[in-house]
Amino acid sequence: MAPKGTGPTPHPEPPDDLHSRTIPLLTTQQSWTRIFRRQQSPLYFGWSPDRRLDPPTQVYRGLYVAADAHGAFIETLGHQTGIRLVTTSALQSRGVAILRSRAPLRLVDLTAAGLAQIGADERLCAGEYTIAQRWSLALFRHPAKPDGLYYRSRHDPSRMCAAIFHRAARKVTVEHHSALTDPQLGSVLAEILNTYHFGLIDDADEP
Repeated sequence: MAPKGTGPTPHPEPPDDLHSRTIPLLTTQQSWTRIFRRQQSPLYFGWSPDRRLDPPTQVYRGLYVAADAHGAFIETLGHQTGIRLVTTSALQSRGVAILRSRAPLRLVDLTAAGLAQIGADERLCAGEYTIAQRWSLALFRHPAKPDGLYYRSRHDPSRMCAAIFHRAARKVTVEHHSALTDPQLGSVLAEILNTYHFGLIDDADEP
């Protein structure tokens, strides 16, 4: 037990016997929302050391999605803690896509009791990136061969997200995509900005 008055310690590393444990799998064929950079494909599977659930090295690539537009926004354009502004140029550089699953996805459920079952806790999705990346790699290598990870948004835990591994790329397709500034999305975008109390800065005329 930690001494009184101390804060939480760093999240533990993946246990040595993780490969022999039963991991909590959520099987779903739901739709997903993805906000993406318009110079890339809506189905761009990427890798970066700056992404929480990417592996420590480029062993595989991942596709980050959310269960709804709010989750997609707060995980991309709203992910910097304390900054509650978004620019028109940032919106114009992004597209939004609705993705469908051709087949059910099997995702490691990191949202509830499954965390304790594998020796983890909520710090895995809100704490240090390097430890989370090692967990991601360990779960990717689990004999169950999951299609990805299912987790709560760090900035809005009521929103569910997923990091889909590249090996499941054939299971996912784009149903529809458009510019994030499409007039038809105006009411949705306004609702999102209102929900998170985000201001909008028009920087279209700036050099």
